[in-house]
Amino acid sequence: MRLIIGISGASGVLLGYRMLQALRRQPDCEIHLVISEGAAANFDYETDLTVAEVEKLADFAYANTDLAAHISSGSFVTDGMIVVPCSMKSLSGIANGYTTNLLIRAADVCLKEGRKVVLVPREMPLGPAHLRNLQLASQYGCAIIPPMLTFYNGSETLEAQMQHVIGKVLMQFGMKHDKFVAWKGA
Repeated sequence: MRLIIGISGASGVLLGYRMLQALRRQPDCEIHLVISEGAAANFDYETDLTVAEVEKLADFAYANTDLAAHISSGSFVTDGMIVVPCSMKSLSGIANGYTTNLLIRAADVCLKEGRKVVLVPREMPLGPAHLRNLQLASQYGCAIIPPMLTFYNGSETLEAQMQHVIGKVLMQFGMKHDKFVAWKGA
């Protein structure tokens, strides 16, 4: 499996870090990472992690300004892309084909090549433009997985809630997540 992970400038960059940790535990998973400038700032605001520490979890890391990177071309074959978290700015770029940086270009390439793109949007409340862009992204083939709270599986901590979201995202690529607790039925 070869995946592109985009971490954009929405609050919740820790979700992106946890996603990378989960992917590192997957057998034969090659990770290509791009972190937006806003996400880099949010790592400073929200965590004790440095961008260098985050990038160590990837096999390849690219500058968001590097529009000549491998992942900017459709001839570089991947299994798809996950944007976690996905800011409303990145969502807008993806939904409207406005590829001003590598993160958005990589998503655009995946969509035009018919590859899976999963967006984990972080914003609340959602305004009309956000909802329109989410609808457009969905119509273009993106899976939309907002990091919603889950109660049915006994997730009582923030960490358990994040692991549930990660498990839902990995399911989109046919992967299992060892920290995901599925619904067992009534």
